[in-house]
Amino acid sequence: MADDSTLDPHATNGLSLEEQELRIKAKKMAEAVARVARKVNEVVEKKEKHLDLSKCALTSFPVGLYVVMADVTQDIQSITLANNEIKTMTSKFFSIFTQLVELNLEGNVLKNLPDNISSLTSLTSINLSKNKFQDFPIKLLDVSTIECINLEDNEIKDVPVEKLCSMSCLKTVNLKGNPVNKDLLDNSEFKFELII
Repeated sequence: MADDSTLDPHATNGLSLEEQELRIKAKKMAEAVARVARKVNEVVEKKEKHLDLSKCALTSFPVGLYVVMADVTQDIQSITLANNEIKTMTSKFFSIFTQLVELNLEGNVLKNLPDNISSLTSLTSINLSKNKFQDFPIKLLDVSTIECINLEDNEIKDVPVEKLCSMSCLKTVNLKGNPVNKDLLDNSEFKFELII
């Protein structure tokens, strides 16, 4: 039996390669939508505290989920949106999920975060590794509860060392795989673990 993902102009009822490619993309998109719906339904039905929408081919957080999850959003303590294609996170996301303790946005194409990330007054851990950040996300410095910031494998050169040192809860900052200006870091004493 032929594999659906194999493009063969003679194998699919005379469809052109372009039509076959569109059909395959539509099938993958439908599978991704079904996966999101299944995961969200599970969280809503079981009143779980973690929402995992990793590897769902998302380009943004689905707006419709705010309505579907309205009864459980205040109970969600951690969200994983890793390994998608998310380009931006909206202010609405951070105003709805204000009680998050952990947020995993690894493996997307984010370049910045909205200003109201500072409204996450319970956030202790954020994973922003493998994105497209060129600048350190400064608004994270306004999250007084943050303990762990993972920015591994981005494009960050400058680090706000003094401000990071003034954060009382901070335990770890991972900047491994960034073209960090190490001259800024050499003579500094850190109250937290700096991974470069």
